[in-house]
Amino acid sequence: MQDLFPGIDEWGPEKVVAVSDARTGMKGVLVIDNTARGIGKGGTRMSPTLTVGEVARLARVMTWKWAATDLFFGGAKAGILGDPAGADKEQVVRAFARKLSNEVPEEYVFGLDMGLTENDAALIQDELGFRGAAVGLPAVLGGMPYDELGVTGHGVAEAVATSLEIDGVALSGARVAVQGFGAVGAATAERLAKLGATVVAISTSQGALHDPDGIDVPALLRLRATHGDACVQHYDSPTLPLGTELTTDADVLVPAARQDVIDLDLVEQVKARFIVEGANLPVTQGALRALHEQGVRIVPDFIANAGGTIAASFSMDARQSAFRPDTDAVFATTSDKIRANVLSVTEKSRAEELLPHDAARALAQDRVRRAMEVRGGNKRT
Repeated sequence: MQDLFPGIDEWGPEKVVAVSDARTGMKGVLVIDNTARGIGKGGTRMSPTLTVGEVARLARVMTWKWAATDLFFGGAKAGILGDPAGADKEQVVRAFARKLSNEVPEEYVFGLDMGLTENDAALIQDELGFRGAAVGLPAVLGGMPYDELGVTGHGVAEAVATSLEIDGVALSGARVAVQGFGAVGAATAERLAKLGATVVAISTSQGALHDPDGIDVPALLRLRATHGDACVQHYDSPTLPLGTELTTDADVLVPAARQDVIDLDLVEQVKARFIVEGANLPVTQGALRALHEQGVRIVPDFIANAGGTIAASFSMDARQSAFRPDTDAVFATTSDKIRANVLSVTEKSRAEELLPHDAARALAQDRVRRAMEVRGGNKRT
């Protein structure tokens, strides 16, 4: 689980908590990065390859994401080392929640990320014994199941539409490739198809599909409901090697799977004119610079995929309430905030000749810095 820890700088992290449980074999970590603007809030992921450095990087993304959306929570992230499909998942998740009972909910509130579902949020709340330990609960428990609703993917699609509009490109008929067909990628593809885009490539962990005339997204979604990631193998088209979706001929590429999938070695093969980051950290720093120099329009992750974060803020407000958050308000707020942020970041990037990520980070950092200063935390000790 250990790897190269990114270290401590002026922003954080404030706290790193590594936990384990001998009975279940659970190993996990919580990174609270910066709480100048509010309590630590971020998703919890479960992966057999999880590292401390990975969680720390993602916690920093959450710091910028909360600030960029101008919502008053702090950056944090948690992770469990393990197989999300394992038979012992419930016991491991419960053990992880117990071990963090000192931090939850005073310093951190659980959310959902890769490998965890709404049902796992329910387990966490049940284990800790109080409402408010986790967000993303099933609707039957009064929660806002934003993964099930596809809020993050809805926001990514809004980012795609806005980025194209800025450059005067019509979304209707635009060719889109989506890497990943999980909660984010599936919702993004579904929304873009409804808006008139042509989804020409989709991938899961089991392979990639490519059809220049357009993939039948509703049909693939039905297959996904039955077969999961193996849906691509049941679709009426040959399965291609993973990575095909990243280099296919498309106007827009949406990497919505894992971090660091587009590196310098792949840059020359990327044909898309727009990249909208559905996943966190899907493009390496070197590749971001090279793509920018080639004129590729990039929408940063913590701008494009903030829909789940915005939905979580509604759930945070409703943690002690008997009323379920207003779904229509969640989608409307997500659209408004993401569209406004894409426009602001694009304008700043072009006016100041900055990489889009640097422009977005500058906007977020200014908000965090001012919060640190008024709280007397402008200098870390």
